[in-house]
Amino acid sequence: MTSADLFPAPVVLWSKPEEARAGKPLLVLLHGYGANEQDLLSLADMLPEEFAVASVRAPIVSGPGFTWFPLTGSIDYSLDAVKDAAAYVQDWIDSVKDQHPSVTLLGFSMGMTMATTLLRQRPADFAAVVGLSGFAVNADSDPSFRDSELDGTVPVFWGRDQQDPVITPDKIEFTMGWVRKHVKLTKVLYSGMWHGINQQEIGHVSEFLTHEVLNK
Repeated sequence: MTSADLFPAPVVLWSKPEEARAGKPLLVLLHGYGANEQDLLSLADMLPEEFAVASVRAPIVSGPGFTWFPLTGSIDYSLDAVKDAAAYVQDWIDSVKDQHPSVTLLGFSMGMTMATTLLRQRPADFAAVVGLSGFAVNADSDPSFRDSELDGTVPVFWGRDQQDPVITPDKIEFTMGWVRKHVKLTKVLYSGMWHGINQQEIGHVSEFLTHEVLNK
């Protein structure tokens, strides 16, 4: 069964009209739990204009918004649910990536789980990953997570507030171990941001994208 059998067709919002996208590096935005594709698109105006920015809606209805998979603390959560959602996004990326010289992922909260999962399943496919107030999932020894192929060269930005009330300590601990072992990490801590994004962080993300993607 493919993601097309499980989920509706992807809903995607773009920062640029179709005729202005081809040939530009692609930046894919992945929102957090209970949000939608409009949630992060406003960031496009604060990020380097060289990117074609696409914001993808998660496929599962959750309250007033959408989710990629059931919350990790819920009885419905499974690693297979994470993998199904990643396949859903990957199928869409595969349908457009030939029009772009590179693909970078930016995920907030649960969206960071999606971004890091996509990287772990296709280690050679992405120029960089930006994770904001989120985590990488513990995949145990699942063979579809090809962590051994991540040799510390893919740039990953991880921004968070140590007082974030949403992401639990066990998730932070696992993610810390994973990023230190497998990627080229830029880690920045912010205060007073809680479980959110602030102007200073977006400035740092913009610098990161310019340095690690546009200037490579």
